[in-house]
Amino acid sequence: MVAEIDVAEGSAVSRLRSVLPTLSDSERRAALWILDNSKAAIRQSMSAIAQACEVSDTTVLRMCRAAGFEGFTDLKLALAREPRGIPVDSANPQPADELSAVRSVFAANRQALSDTLSVLDKTTFNRALDLMAGARHILVGGVGGSGIVAQAFYQRCFRLGLRCDAPIDSQLQIMHAGLTGPGDLVVAISYSGITSDPVLLMQEARARGASTICITGNSRSPLARLADVVLVTVSHEQGSEPMAAQIAQLTLVDALYVAAAARNVESAQRTEERMVNAILPKSI
Repeated sequence: MVAEIDVAEGSAVSRLRSVLPTLSDSERRAALWILDNSKAAIRQSMSAIAQACEVSDTTVLRMCRAAGFEGFTDLKLALAREPRGIPVDSANPQPADELSAVRSVFAANRQALSDTLSVLDKTTFNRALDLMAGARHILVGGVGGSGIVAQAFYQRCFRLGLRCDAPIDSQLQIMHAGLTGPGDLVVAISYSGITSDPVLLMQEARARGASTICITGNSRSPLARLADVVLVTVSHEQGSEPMAAQIAQLTLVDALYVAAAARNVESAQRTEERMVNAILPKSI
């Protein structure tokens, strides 16, 4: 049985959010204006939006194409089809009290999950599953908050019975990559895609002939350019530690685990039973 993920085409807003990290300053300014004024953007010309953002018409067009639209008219049509709901400013929440702060956190996390699912590409996702299933050995690396996600990825692989390592120390990660080769798989996780250690990890893996997957929020980052498969997570946050992005990454890792288990249910169940029986004597 081969499990496949089926996702809808990404919404206009989700697609715009997903490419924000890849845009130039002027293109990002135009994209943020449209995100903040999506209803008004439907009624505006490209020149009017360019003037409002103090950029050129060509900049607005480049931004549209970077988000996967044929042009500005295509973007406006997609915005017109967008379901209308309460706008969520997850990047700059300004709660009036503690309860509002709690709601803003939940809203940001929900938005990150919704946007990530919306831009998830079925073919890319299933190619990642193929690489995991066919790998002789899997090495997972990440630092900081992404290091937590790397450990979660390792545990999911372990529960599937896949041979996997995920050293916590970034130097050890690169050393392990130096021992990989054809038939191995290296997975690097970095929301920004510009952190040096994951990039060095991927460079070493590619030099050794290993297959590569990255989970990142920046599809045009140096890390993404080194990966055979790029899985994008979306989170419209600002700050040094985007927590909603981490939740989106963890959810994507869980999705890989569930889909991989569904490909071989009997094997996954046997592995799970053996592990449960092994730790059962430790239960109180």
